[in-house]
Amino acid sequence: MRTTLTIDERVMERLRKVASQSRLSFKEVVNRALWHGLERMQPGSAPRPFRCRTYPMGFPPASNLDKALQLAGALEDEEVVQKLRMRK
Repeated sequence: MRTTLTIDERVMERLRKVASQSRLSFKEVVNRALWHGLERMQPGSAPRPFRCRTYPMGFPPASNLDKALQLAGALEDEEVVQKLRMRK
């Protein structure tokens, strides 16, 4: 079926590049791009939700991370004390 479309210049350049690299016709590349785009737009084809793995960070279990500024202050105080000891 023939139709007339107005395609953004950047999209046109990319389509031509893909066509030349894949050695497919421009028409075939456009049809495949449209088909893949339409498939992604289907309601049941939502991507899987992103899952982030968690890893232990080595904090003692007694640390309350809700008060992270207090923890940071305590760690900074320990570092200052160590630096002062080294200057003896």
